[in-house]
Amino acid sequence: MSLSPKPLQRHSLNIAARACLALGLAMQLQWAAAQNVNLDIAEQPLAHALDQLAQQSGLQLVYPPDAVQGRSAPAIKGQHTIEEGLQLLLKGSGLQGRVVGDTVTVTLPSTKASSHDTDLAEVVVSAGDQSVHALPAPAVGGQVAEGVRLGVLGNTSHFNAPFSTTSYTAEAVANQQAPSIADAINRDPSVRYTVLPGGNVDNLFIRGFPIWEGNSGEIALDGIYGVAPNYRVRSEYVDRIEVVKGPGALLFGMSPNGSVGGVINIAPKRASGDTARLTTSYTSDSLLRAHADVGRRFGEQAQWGIRVNGSTYSGDTAMDHQSMTGNVLAMALDYETERFRATLDLLSQNEKIKGVGRPIMPSGLDAMPSAPDGRNNVTQPWEWSENKERAALLRTEWDVTQQLAVFANVGTSTADVSRVYDSAPRLVSESGATNITPTYAIFDVDRKTIDAGLRSRFETGPIRHSVTLQTAVYEENFKRVLAAGSPVSSNIYAPISYPEQNLARPGQVPRIHENRNTGVALVDTMTMLDDRLQVSLGLRRQRVKSTNFNLLSGAPSNVYDQTVTTPAIGVVFWPQPQWSIYANHIEGLSKGDIAPPSASNYGEVLAPYTSKQYEIGTKYDFGNMVATAALFQIDKPSAGLQEGRYITNGEQRNRGLELYAYGEPWNGLRVLGGVTWMRSEFTKSATAALVGRQPIGAPRQLANLGLEWDLPALPNLTLVGDWTYTGKQYVNQTNTLHIAAWNRFDLGMRLRTEVMGKPTTLRASVQNVTNRNAWVGVTSWGAVSQQMPRTLMLSASVDF
Repeated sequence: MSLSPKPLQRHSLNIAARACLALGLAMQLQWAAAQNVNLDIAEQPLAHALDQLAQQSGLQLVYPPDAVQGRSAPAIKGQHTIEEGLQLLLKGSGLQGRVVGDTVTVTLPSTKASSHDTDLAEVVVSAGDQSVHALPAPAVGGQVAEGVRLGVLGNTSHFNAPFSTTSYTAEAVANQQAPSIADAINRDPSVRYTVLPGGNVDNLFIRGFPIWEGNSGEIALDGIYGVAPNYRVRSEYVDRIEVVKGPGALLFGMSPNGSVGGVINIAPKRASGDTARLTTSYTSDSLLRAHADVGRRFGEQAQWGIRVNGSTYSGDTAMDHQSMTGNVLAMALDYETERFRATLDLLSQNEKIKGVGRPIMPSGLDAMPSAPDGRNNVTQPWEWSENKERAALLRTEWDVTQQLAVFANVGTSTADVSRVYDSAPRLVSESGATNITPTYAIFDVDRKTIDAGLRSRFETGPIRHSVTLQTAVYEENFKRVLAAGSPVSSNIYAPISYPEQNLARPGQVPRIHENRNTGVALVDTMTMLDDRLQVSLGLRRQRVKSTNFNLLSGAPSNVYDQTVTTPAIGVVFWPQPQWSIYANHIEGLSKGDIAPPSASNYGEVLAPYTSKQYEIGTKYDFGNMVATAALFQIDKPSAGLQEGRYITNGEQRNRGLELYAYGEPWNGLRVLGGVTWMRSEFTKSATAALVGRQPIGAPRQLANLGLEWDLPALPNLTLVGDWTYTGKQYVNQTNTLHIAAWNRFDLGMRLRTEVMGKPTTLRASVQNVTNRNAWVGVTSWGAVSQQMPRTLMLSASVDF
């Protein structure tokens, strides 16, 4: 694949590890490897030093992210050639580097790169994804990556994406000591984690809409639904957490739960070189974890790769009478030749929690009581939850020609959950009294997914096309049984312990529903006007079929079968190489409801709900900082009774402004954060009193600010601070109950050093450092969660 002669910032990153960090075409052409450059690079992590070398020399940088993690670089100051500066930074690292033309390339000595490893993809999508074992390099600051995968649109840089996107790096997740991806992306000002740690499922909101609640499996793995764990995605095996905001029916297909606020995709770790890292950690009160991360490439052309992540953890959490044990094993295999690529991901997660934390459902209250101490646990010590998740995903891709590639992917996953607890304890008085009914429950979820298609590149006169045709099938089988125990009473301020109830495990687990979503998508991305304008047009035709079963007879009780087409258009314009303006209209798809027994049309299946987003935004690269702004509106339909019939007669509209920035404004000071202002309201409703009301769990303001400062006197020591703010949230649709706005402050530090000659990173952080009590999140059904207590986290990572 040839390199386009246009400015490198206008081209997307493929899945090889690379980033367009040049500051403009003029600088790219005027520097050559033999010329002297005035370099001023402090002693710091190698990844950050390489980024600064690229910035100060105005060159393209290509390197495998895993190869530089855990390595440090010495300080450089003064006049040097680029080649001299590169070799000084790599001294003692065991890595190799070279400068060819306007590209700086860093590789592992044991990795023989294929001939296309330094090529860049065309804007948005190449004929093939090319390298399978590398990812877009981190942007300046190292916390956010330069590129993202946009489903059928393929791999692209953030500046070429006609959507609001963010891709958090494995380094950022590790430095945050986030055990799950929900903990990691809570730093995004449009995303909120709505339940307290210690629960058995992670709940998230994006742009005021729930995207992951209950048995939904809303997270995509490598761009595909139906494979990632259904209840919680651990961070050990994740290399990127990609957030694409807004409905994604065209890009990724209809999500299992029909969420419309955004899509979260995780890119699994792969072997970009030889990796061997051991991380041990401690979380108060006594939760210990050990995590091993090992990767190798082998074969004459390094065409084979294997990456294994395994962890085990056990101990008491910061909440009273709560403990958890678990283990994770993830294996990523890949094979890559000049024209063929294949990956196989295998995953096993097990977790058991005693005294499992649960959101609390206010019932019959005139006002919300104040939040309890974060350590208080209203769940009985003998209540528990056990999750077992298994998954496998095989992806293949073959370049028929340089302009045409075909692909086929197949995946499967299972989730087995057993538990004894009340799913939502009722809060029945302002003095904190609760009613709880422990219930033995079993959930079984089996999912399968398969998709295939082709990608093609061609030109029609002055217009370059990137076309993708995809067909996909998603199937889900959900089983559930509930066996209630005896009710008990307690209090959120003074929990009461009761003798254990010996609930018998239910026998047969009946089917609840089976879902089958099939679809065909066609997308054409056109680049024109000397690469200054990019237009993406697409359609997805999707059939949604759901069969619900009678719990007693096991026979189908009703069948839902509807077909709908969802279009999308995305436009990106570059007034300058470092500045892009974008706009999009994209739709989301959710399964229509079934009329309830109280309706005159009982059993009627409503047409799928089509949500619509309109968005306009801009992105600017200042060299050491990237800033984005977006204005959006999402309209989501809903159903209700009207003159006795159950029909689609409601609508929720969320409008907002997002401001976001990340980078390193001054040497050694890194920034990540932003603010979202949002106005959410019911614009239509069968109940006239609800029109104009604010939906449950949709605050007006959200803000985040994260700072990292490398101390000048001790450049290997970094101080860290995070601030999170969430505005007032309503707990019910009538807006008579709400939880107050809240702030949370986290402080930490990390030290890069050597232990017995091995690169070592020591981390320490305190979450909720002020130990403030607050209600922090509301689920879509109106249950609230308390703030986590002050929690100490320690970890040590050693590279071998």
